[in-house]
Amino acid sequence: MAPETLVLSWEELNGHVEALARQVGALPADQHPDAILAISRGGLVPGAMLAYRLGIRDLLIAVAEHYDAAGRRPAPTIARMPSEELLKERSVLIVDEVWESGRTLALVAERARSTGAHVRTAVVHYKPGKSEVPGAPDFFAAIADGWITYPYKGGE
Repeated sequence: MAPETLVLSWEELNGHVEALARQVGALPADQHPDAILAISRGGLVPGAMLAYRLGIRDLLIAVAEHYDAAGRRPAPTIARMPSEELLKERSVLIVDEVWESGRTLALVAERARSTGAHVRTAVVHYKPGKSEVPGAPDFFAAIADGWITYPYKGGE
């Protein structure tokens, strides 16, 4: 039997982002991120919400795709990343809404690390049973298995 679709409310999303903020905020002060790199499009809203809670003004965007209207692509692609000068030697928290295969977030993290950035990752939902890459996100608010509909994805 397939898992049911989880339809997340704004209130639930807010609670999950608050949980992420507590986890990140518990880091020693010298390890706090000084920038958030949100993965477009799913990570934009949680990334901005997290930036407010953590008092981080530097919100960067990576444009990556692993799914399109036709479904899942064979591999994630990155259409745009912040420049090396924006990432180099900085503590960057990469945010996406979900770690399903983990491939998109892993690719963005690899690109950011290649600039010399100190990277940590955060997602609202982690799907460990579907992950296709080693490791796990550094921070996650909830574990899930099925499809998740986020409140800001009203057009899908």
